[in-house]
Amino acid sequence: MPLVAALLVPGSPLPYLRPDNPPWKPIAEAYRAAATALQAARPDVLLVYSTQWIAVLDQLWQSRARVTGLHVDENWYEFGNLPFDLAIDTEVTASCIESTASIGVRSKGVDYDGFPIDTGTIVANGSLNADGRARLVIAANNVYHDWTRTSQLAAIAATTAERYGRRYAVVGVGGLSGTIFRTEIDLAQDRIAGDENDALNRGLLARLQQADVAGLAEFCADYAKRTRADMGMKHLAWILGGLGDRYRGADVLGYGPTYGAGAAIVQFRL
Repeated sequence: MPLVAALLVPGSPLPYLRPDNPPWKPIAEAYRAAATALQAARPDVLLVYSTQWIAVLDQLWQSRARVTGLHVDENWYEFGNLPFDLAIDTEVTASCIESTASIGVRSKGVDYDGFPIDTGTIVANGSLNADGRARLVIAANNVYHDWTRTSQLAAIAATTAERYGRRYAVVGVGGLSGTIFRTEIDLAQDRIAGDENDALNRGLLARLQQADVAGLAEFCADYAKRTRADMGMKHLAWILGGLGDRYRGADVLGYGPTYGAGAAIVQFRL
């Protein structure tokens, strides 16, 4: 099968930069487990959508063949720098840019030195694809695109990768509940901000495990309002679109806090 893996992963740099901190350790360990599974699946390309790469006009895609640099997260800069080296599948990306016109979306490629790659993409690639074995197709999060439009874009990316004979994995990068602590906390005591957020996060994860595809979009609309979920969970819409809204279940490899917000690593069973 061309589709070999699908993962929901967090874009927070905290478990990535401080994997030794006890509350963040489950996410760091889960990222390692996901990387091992992904390596075994041998994808040629990762179809990546990060909630942190924001676009407001056209749909943007990273189209430079190789993007390297050193990033400093705008919120968590005190935890360290984030070097990156990304290899882009320019052939598949160019075709994706052309194909989105079929759903009424105008796309543009981003191809210039020094482009500010977002934290989520860097963290996901550095955790899952550290050796650069798989090339990337990276789509921006257009703030005007809803769940359905995001799902359609992912379907186009998946169809395009398959047309070019690529073994591909779908990766949605983003968090769960979005409430963070607004005052300084003891990092070793980090926790999900609020029992309701924790309960709703676990409810969403249970639905993912049960492969309740039909009810997910409706559930996420209410869930996002109640938990301030990361970008309305459009990173999940990306995954489901890339899967053609079909999967057999999911394994929650890790769940925990990132300074109050919720984070999870979920591996979908194809």
